[in-house]
Amino acid sequence: MAERLKVGVIGAHNWAEQAHLPGWAAHPDVEIAAVCDIDRSRAEKLAAMFGAGAVHTDHRAMLADPAIRVVDVCTPTATHLPLSLDAIAAGKHVMSEKPLHTLAAPAFDAAAQAAARGVRTKLGFTFRYSPAIRRLKGWIADGTLGDIFHIHGLEQNSQFLDPDYPLRQFDVDSPRDRLIPASIVGYGSHLVDLMRWLGGEFGAVAATMSNFVPERRVRGLEGRQRFQVEDGTVALVEFRSGAQGMLQTSYVAVGNYPGIEIRVYGSKGAAVARLVTEFGQAETLTLATADEVEFRPQALTEGELPPGTTLATPWPELYFRNLIRFFVDEIVQGRPEECTFLDGARSQEIVDALIAAHAERRWVEVGTA
Repeated sequence: MAERLKVGVIGAHNWAEQAHLPGWAAHPDVEIAAVCDIDRSRAEKLAAMFGAGAVHTDHRAMLADPAIRVVDVCTPTATHLPLSLDAIAAGKHVMSEKPLHTLAAPAFDAAAQAAARGVRTKLGFTFRYSPAIRRLKGWIADGTLGDIFHIHGLEQNSQFLDPDYPLRQFDVDSPRDRLIPASIVGYGSHLVDLMRWLGGEFGAVAATMSNFVPERRVRGLEGRQRFQVEDGTVALVEFRSGAQGMLQTSYVAVGNYPGIEIRVYGSKGAAVARLVTEFGQAETLTLATADEVEFRPQALTEGELPPGTTLATPWPELYFRNLIRFFVDEIVQGRPEECTFLDGARSQEIVDALIAAHAERRWVEVGTA
């Protein structure tokens, strides 16, 4: 029997508990070797829950363990890049939550450092690992949908419609006299990644951004605060393939979280994948053809789901089990990489272009770095 792949997880908050650690624990070829958190009690709690062999409060001590081959960075946004760079320098394969950085250039640099060091990377674009999305990707690749004309990405997230529900992952030192990109950075990056993965590289974008809830609670501050938080973006996309795209991301669109919907229209057919937990099911997929235009539900096979899951499995665990299954196979079996730090950099480049398009009130070409 081959030696199990040893992983160390940095960060012991809710997302590690709900998604990352269950995903690693479910893989038969993985051993959770260590959990690291600056709060030792949190690390000890999750280490006990998931059978980790060691607890650390300093990630550098964990990185010094030669048995650990993979590092999972599941920490606040500002720490993703420095922790990932430390893992790369230590020669570890690394998975990081998104975004790797809130600017494209540092993310491109991290991807280059990983390539130079010969380590594999994975960015936590969870929704690429939806079984419905992967089926849809296959239909595009095998010609089922024909030539692709339109790709629409819609994101609903009414978590923050209530101004008293604290906004997370927000810099409390942000200026109060200008619009602060938020939904397009946090949840929009998922949508951008999915649309790019399905439709190819973006050529140019135009966007409008708004602040609909002028006062809201922000984690780390007392009472309601007046920040111009961007809580809604709508954009147009010109793909380099010639296809057209439309994108909407929102903190205030009513609907169940995560609420991602992808619509693809081609010369032979169209498909809609709804990654929306409704009535006990994590996602749905429908397909229409040019001859039979009614959208028909499509059943996902057992082989398309991670072992031990169903469409009733909570979406964080369902998608992360799949993400980790692919990453482990890429490392152990030498399969081609996908959803890497380079993909994260390209997604951030598009987000940067969307922000510039709104600020400058014009179409912005997406770079070719």
